[in-house]
Amino acid sequence: MSVQSSSKTSITQRFDSYQPSKTLLVWACVVTAIATMIIGFSWGGWVTGGTSSKAAAAAGDVARGDLASAICVERFKAAPDAAAKLTEFKAIADGYKQRQFVEAGGWATMPGQTSPDSRSVQACATTLAA
Repeated sequence: MSVQSSSKTSITQRFDSYQPSKTLLVWACVVTAIATMIIGFSWGGWVTGGTSSKAAAAAGDVARGDLASAICVERFKAAPDAAAKLTEFKAIADGYKQRQFVEAGGWATMPGQTSPDSRSVQACATTLAA
């Protein structure tokens, strides 16, 4: 038992008396910072400012398209001859021709624009076809 206690004491004494050099401390900090960045960007969900800007722009485009699509559907339903137009629209089997029908009707053209956005026309036609 005295051998274990002397070995524990010697390890504790060696640990307490250890004084790392400044170079070792600097390199430990550098390696820790690099490891933190690698883990953060790989698994932590961190992104750069550019990636964040692209994601925000894409989300904005999707939101604008969804809003324009909802407005298109409401305009279509608010038209005086909506029931007849919906019957005519659903009689068209081709998706491309359905989009042309919505675009020609002017329901997808937002105020201040001269032509509708293709994504909003597609979403509007898909919603009306359902």
